[in-house]
Amino acid sequence: MTKIKFEQGVSYPFDGHKLRIKRYKENMQLFKGEYKDIFDKYNFNPNDSLYISVNLAGIICKKSTDMLFGEAVQVSAGKKDNSKEQGILDKITADNYLNISNYEAGLMASIKGDAFYKVRWGQEWDGDLPQDIDPSKVIVEPIPAEYCFPETSPANKKKITVIHVAVPVYDEETDKWELWVESHKAGQVMYFKCKLNVMETDRYATPVSWEISSKPYDMMVEETGVSLPLVVHVPNFAVDSWEGVDDLSEHKSVFDEINNRLSQIASILDKHADPAIAVPAGVLEVDGNGRPIFSVNREKVFEIMGKDDVIPQYVTWNGQLQHAYSELDMLIENLLATAEIPEVALGKSDSGTSGATGISIRMRMSPLLAKVNRKRQYFDKALKQVYLLGQQLTKVATHDAGYQPVVPVLLFSDGLPKDAAEEAQTMAIRTGSKPTMSQKSAIMLLDGKTEEQAEAELERIAAENEPETEGNPDIFNELSGLSSPPEEKPEGEEVAPDEPEGETEEAA
Repeated sequence: MTKIKFEQGVSYPFDGHKLRIKRYKENMQLFKGEYKDIFDKYNFNPNDSLYISVNLAGIICKKSTDMLFGEAVQVSAGKKDNSKEQGILDKITADNYLNISNYEAGLMASIKGDAFYKVRWGQEWDGDLPQDIDPSKVIVEPIPAEYCFPETSPANKKKITVIHVAVPVYDEETDKWELWVESHKAGQVMYFKCKLNVMETDRYATPVSWEISSKPYDMMVEETGVSLPLVVHVPNFAVDSWEGVDDLSEHKSVFDEINNRLSQIASILDKHADPAIAVPAGVLEVDGNGRPIFSVNREKVFEIMGKDDVIPQYVTWNGQLQHAYSELDMLIENLLATAEIPEVALGKSDSGTSGATGISIRMRMSPLLAKVNRKRQYFDKALKQVYLLGQQLTKVATHDAGYQPVVPVLLFSDGLPKDAAEEAQTMAIRTGSKPTMSQKSAIMLLDGKTEEQAEAELERIAAENEPETEGNPDIFNELSGLSSPPEEKPEGEEVAPDEPEGETEEAA
């Protein structure tokens, strides 16, 4: 990549990046469903008054991102849960809501092909609040890819050495534009500004191209003290350069043909809904010269000569609707196949999901799982760099010489729904039907209860399961002063008189 020069007369966006930024904008319009605005520029759409579209581009991007970051990534330092390293990683995740930032970055990578993270140490509100209210911390924030301009090594077009973050800023008070630049390289960040002149605007009078009209000023260099640039690039997937390949550009022609087919079908159905009627000659009202008074466009009626041969009937046109629907189905099937999205992922009624087990759904989802796994490799590498940068900045800011940053272990979810019965059966087989979960944990998991609520529930269960004790009637006799009745002797048996105490058998 040619080195970027911030000199007077240089255009912004810079040469070599204009096509990339144009692709970003068009793909974002595709994601939002603004198809007509795109394809009218290329004269792809023959219908000026009627255009029907279905936002399949949005489904393609959101579906793969849902599978990748629909569930939060588990970050482990590889040490004890209460270790200092794990505490710092958890703090970085919690302070920046990285589960949301990761999803947004995954979505941008799918749409544009590239996503960027910026890591810094500072206050969230940049000093507007005191330290006791807004303390300094590691801040991780996504950056729009259209503001990032990387430079690569001459020997390796995939190795980024410098990333310029250049943002055009409008000052309402002076009615002037400025270019705010941050040049990030390993161990250093350079800040400066340049004045801009607007060169081109779109149809909404929004500037889209500028020219640098001054030399850089307000320059400042900051030493970061870390071993990597503070901006991390994540490609959707890459081939032969640093630029990522997005999920939409290759399908543009298919998107337009699907929308064109929908528009043609809608046009045919509209004509069927309001057809003209043909009547025999002499039925309609005539003027003074004997000519029928009617307008086909207005009354939707016209006369046909031959009164005895024509029966009044509506005029319809067989627009080969069945063939149009068949082509539409074929186009959608080809689009989903090339986008690596099986029908089962969309929950279509005829996709064979009824009564399917978890493993069968997983097999049908294998194209999408392979696509998500491809994306996961790049995000695994980038997020490890993000967490490593966060630890290094924490060490520099806190002057903790004894802390050694660690490369975390990231655990991604596959995004598939869990089949609890199938998992329980697998666990039973692997453990020899031994318990793998306590009763308290099961109540907390299934009923969404806290630990205290689960313990209270277990106490109630134990109370209900205590065995009931049988009543003893003697207790009532003791309370009333009565003793148990004497034992009855068998008939014919004499009762011996009571012997005096202390009298032995020999004395008797």
